[in-house]
Amino acid sequence: MNETEIVAQAFDRGSTTFMGVELFVAPGALVPRAETELLGNTAVELLRGMAAPVRAIDMCCGAGNLACGIAHHVADARVWAADLTTPCVEIAQRNVERLGVASRVSVHQGDLFKAFDGVGLEGTIDAVVCNPPYISDKRLEGERAVLLDLEPREAFAAGPYGLGIHMRVVKDALAFLRPGGALLFEVGLGQDRQVKILFERAREYERIEVVHNAAGEGRVVLGYRKPA
Repeated sequence: MNETEIVAQAFDRGSTTFMGVELFVAPGALVPRAETELLGNTAVELLRGMAAPVRAIDMCCGAGNLACGIAHHVADARVWAADLTTPCVEIAQRNVERLGVASRVSVHQGDLFKAFDGVGLEGTIDAVVCNPPYISDKRLEGERAVLLDLEPREAFAAGPYGLGIHMRVVKDALAFLRPGGALLFEVGLGQDRQVKILFERAREYERIEVVHNAAGEGRVVLGYRKPA
């Protein structure tokens, strides 16, 4: 079954399973992929190693799958999720309520970290997880155009090189991460080296590493904010 068929099947069913939890899906938000569980599981392992209670942000939350997965697997986690579009915020909120984690997960709408203006999260976050759009405009107009048959362009398009959101988040996450807090990205195939360089050029991160999937592909890149 190809990717389009998997997405169509999820929409027909109205739900999908991610990190062991059943989540609503709907047109207007990216259907959670199994490959993104690597990011979620890496974040869970990292947060479990930090002093409780832990605080996390799910940036570009889509259906809220990472926020819900983290809250489900880390019982003391407090999570703030954010996305730009109304359909994503609505389905994420439905999933938070479905899983009964509304007391620990809140969903906000806005352009990246502007979604948290006035919330008071600056300097307090243990981990920011981000599965951003990472497909270049050229590829979306070419061999990856089929992705747009069922899911919104906003879920995939990331400028001429596929790194537009990564670049912004590497910079803007610094205001929210506590010293020693971590920023974790999902990246497209072959992007791990480029995203690692983004971390290095920011000069505010250390212990930058790439996490590989079972096939040996670098699909998660993370770094820790340097101590003050």
